[in-house]
Amino acid sequence: MSTIPELTKHARDLMHKAVENTKREFSSIRSNKATPSLLDLVRVEAYGSSVPINQVAMVAAPEPRLLTVQPFDKSLSQAVEKAIRDAGLGLNPATQGNLIRVPLPVLSEERRRELVKVIHKLAEEGRIAVRHARTDALSRVKKLEHISGDDKTRADKDVQKLTDEHIKQIDSLIHAKEAEIMEV
Repeated sequence: MSTIPELTKHARDLMHKAVENTKREFSSIRSNKATPSLLDLVRVEAYGSSVPINQVAMVAAPEPRLLTVQPFDKSLSQAVEKAIRDAGLGLNPATQGNLIRVPLPVLSEERRRELVKVIHKLAEEGRIAVRHARTDALSRVKKLEHISGDDKTRADKDVQKLTDEHIKQIDSLIHAKEAEIMEV
């Protein structure tokens, strides 16, 4: 990478990845609605190794307060149920035949406030990643040779504008997720 447009594009890509990662992290935080992505971070002991739940079972949300998990292999039902129970999400799955039903308990006010704190922490990690991409791009621009001071100043402004846009995206994700969690 030796031109300002290449450095700017690289910074934009890194910032976009930071926003997408924050989005993915938020989707695994429980709100009052059942979503299949809630179980994305659950890992199941299957066939001698630890695998993501979506590789051994189909997760669905047929109702707002219920998840259903259907293992592809019936013999894994107990392992899947145990993994969900031990994931630290406060869920209590129950097996009915080949289907595991996971009712979502109502969140207490205190638990909702804790989840909002977790969201703010995850969002700050996203912001840090965006700012890190900015710092990296600006330091690379400074090292470029045969570039005028005006071009460097323009590049600084462009990268700062990208940073502001991506931080704003993370802030809007926070507000949406916070409203979703605090909704009773």
